Amino acid sequence: MNRATTPKTIAASRVSIGQLMQPEHANSLGNVHGGYIVKLADECAALACMRHAGSRCVTVAIDRMTFRQPIRIGDLVTLTAEVTYAGRTSMEAEVHVVAEDPVSGEQTHTNNAYFVFVALNEDGSRASVPPLVAGDEEEARRMQAAIRRQEERLRQAKSHE
Repeated sequence: MNRATTPKTIAASRVSIGQLMQPEHANSLGNVHGGYIVKLADECAALACMRHAGSRCVTVAIDRMTFRQPIRIGDLVTLTAEVTYAGRTSMEAEVHVVAEDPVSGEQTHTNNAYFVFVALNEDGSRASVPPLVAGDEEEARRMQAAIRRQEERLRQAKSHE
């Protein structure tokens, strides 16, 4: 089997990044700008997709980003992304964002996001990606939810043609 046909698990794509939130990331109220969190989430999702595909990837959609709680200056933000759907050339990465007060250790789940990427060959054409397999029942459930989201994205795209 070649690299693009060898199945990979969700866990194989998992990547986490962390960053301390500084004043330049926030508004005058001390809340971190949502756009900055979107940028970090996109970078984390891209890394998970590159890890899964074994190639460069580009963002084609941000399916959804839900802001549950504010993130403040001084919080340590940790983003964790995993590939939850793999088609022929596209992938969905789910990103979880947690803000932590580094002094108290209190953690707050602040955001969820779903990003869609396409894998690219060196010449910029679309590249095939490996199939995704579930490592356990929870991953199988998450993959089924991702398939439903992908089907909905495709339905919406058709209705806008």
